[in-house]
Amino acid sequence: MSSAPVSSGPVTTTIIMIVVLLVVGACQHLRVPVGSSTPTTTGSGTAALPPVSGPKYPEPENADTNPELPESPVVSNSEAEWRKMLEPYLTENVAPLIQPSMPATVTAPVLTPIGGDTVRVGILLPLSGPNAPLGTSMLNAAQMALFDFADSDFELLPHDTAGQPEQASFAAAMVIGDGASLMVGPLLSRSTHAIGPISRAAGIPVVAFSSDSTVAGDGIYSLGFLPRNEVDRVTAFAMSKGLRRFAVLAPSDPYGVAVVDAFNVALSRYGGTIVQTAYYDRSGSNIDAVVKLLADYDERRAALLRERKLLDGKEDELSLNALKRLDLLETLGDLPYEALLIADGGDRLQQVAALLPFYDIDPQKVQILGTGQLDAQGIGAEPALVGAWFAAPPPQARIKFQQRYEQTYGVRPHRLATLAYDATALAAVLARSGSPYPFAPESMLQSSGFAGRDGLFRFAPDGTADRGLAVLQVQPRQNVVIDPAPSSFAALTN
Repeated sequence: MSSAPVSSGPVTTTIIMIVVLLVVGACQHLRVPVGSSTPTTTGSGTAALPPVSGPKYPEPENADTNPELPESPVVSNSEAEWRKMLEPYLTENVAPLIQPSMPATVTAPVLTPIGGDTVRVGILLPLSGPNAPLGTSMLNAAQMALFDFADSDFELLPHDTAGQPEQASFAAAMVIGDGASLMVGPLLSRSTHAIGPISRAAGIPVVAFSSDSTVAGDGIYSLGFLPRNEVDRVTAFAMSKGLRRFAVLAPSDPYGVAVVDAFNVALSRYGGTIVQTAYYDRSGSNIDAVVKLLADYDERRAALLRERKLLDGKEDELSLNALKRLDLLETLGDLPYEALLIADGGDRLQQVAALLPFYDIDPQKVQILGTGQLDAQGIGAEPALVGAWFAAPPPQARIKFQQRYEQTYGVRPHRLATLAYDATALAAVLARSGSPYPFAPESMLQSSGFAGRDGLFRFAPDGTADRGLAVLQVQPRQNVVIDPAPSSFAALTN
């Protein structure tokens, strides 16, 4: 059940008291110790998130991406209510932080920095609850970035969201009261929506990890992986190899719809055609029937049986040889598409892949395409997926990060840990600019982008992330890069 809007009375008093409490140190601060060395390269020797030169990358359509874990309902506090509650802790003598390239809705004054030149950045993660292992992995990665890139006057303020929107709002209030000039996180979209009113009321930008593009804009930047980037990249590569006619198979959920929409946009841009679109229930209960229809199995099977019947009883050599060839076939006739994009991962993808050869969608004749969900260890164990193409961040930098993480913490990092590393590294690098507003839009929206552990990235004016991706091919033991990631965003416009 959603919480009622906060307007006045005891609830407002309680929230203001919470904000006051944090000024006396209700959270843990992480900073580079004074006197410690601050490396300009990572432990693996990789360059430290430098800006990458190049012109602006053309903006594809918005889309959602990786499925997220469920959350409880979002709190309904409005931006105006949060601004009113925060007024005692805001200074009227500091210029407001405005988003010039977005709707100018950020009008509240910015908090006066606490502690002189110290730059404080809050990081909101699920450190308790069912997503705690993921949150802990991301916090570990953020601390690695802190020691790789931050000066001694940079502080990271971790706060637990417990994976709940209400707790995320509480954490955001604590971060603001503690003088943070940027928030990193939360992880999930509903938590990000929940903190939007309070972050905008205080004029504090947010770098969220959500893959839901609807959270972005008006001072909120989303670093999550969007299918529009993955689909556009693999579509362009497939068409460069001469493929023109495509089919798409997707679950009937927001992610599947987003992938199909992105695929239509990409094919319209590059001149390809979707000849067939098939959706199956998100429960997976009707996958068998949908794949069978996509394969036109009944008609192609009937065509084979008719041809066999015509040849039965004929004794000439030509008929006998033709009958022998037909005995090796399951169906007769070609499919109307040359490539099939499967917009799924995990167990449902495995189920779909097993049905492709069963209904005679031959991966040797139909090129299988996928999204970043194919970027998973052991995916090549399913024979029908071997040879599939998909777009994903270049693996080299991530592999080095993973090795260093394992050496530091003794366990393998979660796949999304690199998001926390890149976001914290970005914050630390921008904080070293010496600007009184290091996270202003002109800094966050650099068109040249940055080089992170998940490759090139930059924020578009709508707050979503563009990425420079590689194209990989699924192999039985390990996916391999078959088309490298671009070295700059300029390369994507040539």
